[in-house]
Amino acid sequence: MTALFIRNASQLVTLQGSFHAPRVKEAMSELAIIENGSVWIEDGVIQAVGKDEDLVAQYKGCLHEAQIIDASGKLVTPGLVDPHTHLVFGGSRENEFNMRLEGATYMEIMNGGGGIHATTRATKAATKDELFNESFERLNQFLLHGVTTVEAKSGYGMEWETELKQLEVAKELNERHVIDVVPTFMGAHAVPNEYKENPEAFIDLLIKKMIPKVAKLGLAEFNDVFCEHGVFTPEQSKRILEAGKSYGLIPKIHADEIEPYQGAELAAEIGAISADHLLKASEQGMKAMAEKGVVAVLLPGTAYFLMAESANGRKMIDLGVPVALSTDCNPGSSPTVSLPFIMNLGCMKMGMTPAEVITAATINAAHAINRGKEIGSLEVGKKGDITIFNVENYMRLQYSYGVNHTDTVVKNGRVVVRGGKLVEELSISKN
Repeated sequence: MTALFIRNASQLVTLQGSFHAPRVKEAMSELAIIENGSVWIEDGVIQAVGKDEDLVAQYKGCLHEAQIIDASGKLVTPGLVDPHTHLVFGGSRENEFNMRLEGATYMEIMNGGGGIHATTRATKAATKDELFNESFERLNQFLLHGVTTVEAKSGYGMEWETELKQLEVAKELNERHVIDVVPTFMGAHAVPNEYKENPEAFIDLLIKKMIPKVAKLGLAEFNDVFCEHGVFTPEQSKRILEAGKSYGLIPKIHADEIEPYQGAELAAEIGAISADHLLKASEQGMKAMAEKGVVAVLLPGTAYFLMAESANGRKMIDLGVPVALSTDCNPGSSPTVSLPFIMNLGCMKMGMTPAEVITAATINAAHAINRGKEIGSLEVGKKGDITIFNVENYMRLQYSYGVNHTDTVVKNGRVVVRGGKLVEELSISKN
């Protein structure tokens, strides 16, 4: 038996009772906190959660065998979950940051050959080893910010060889890095320049060639599309997502980011697991998502970096939409790995409460990537994924913004960050 006993947390945020569905409305503020709380983990799985004195009594005969972490004066939460990243990419786009400061818009930059197209060129040019090494280091930085699971999209190839390269790198990262990497195919990230005059030919390529290959090779769990004016129309997006569903790929959708475009409505109609961005989503679309239980994955860091108005998280929660938060880590519109900072922005830019952003970055984020039965809350039978913050309560985590308060990270019952630093390099891998 390999046992880990985390003891005496000032606040233990359990979010118990969240196996089967994401939290909505008032339930997003119900954190199920245990003061002076403790967690017992064996062989990577949570065995008991409760008051310290109760767990001490329950395991008194085994205490001498367990590794013990004293969490006195600290906040303990489920490991953070990032449900929307573009983890594997080549190159950098700091020049576009300066262009935006001078007044250029996101779509102007992309239509001029920058944006997604610039990263596509850099990703095509990079070797698999280069992409792996750069992405591995990003995962280390995610880990240092308390994140234990990330979703990772392809989409910087938009032709088979580079899409395959990204997905294979994501698979290798999942096998070799301690963080779990959940793969999404996003060949429909943009229309390649060579298909600009004939986008239907590219859509045929996606539907008839690329999606079947991805499914056959088992390289992705989800299929995503950028439904936006000037990219893919709602009708085109529906065909792409339906094609993915026919091969067992769960639909996701980049929706209503730049302008209202029926993306939220499409997400509800097609049964997407999540709709992401949603800065310009209509009230009708929000209500449809609430009715169908589609998770809204909100990305306030992207709006912040693009100097745009954030999505209306407050309204979505009040309408009953399950809300999650993500970094949208990517080189063009959100080059950050700090999910805690995104949580800060959720409070300051989207009207969410400190309790709601905890829920949004843990259990609701887990449900947005079909992992709600495994991670996202501290409950018996779930993975021993835990983040310990060097603050006394969850309110201070948001009050003291822009600071990385992560002290300790536990992944599958193993300590991988201690004192805000990675443990020795060899123990960061799964092998």
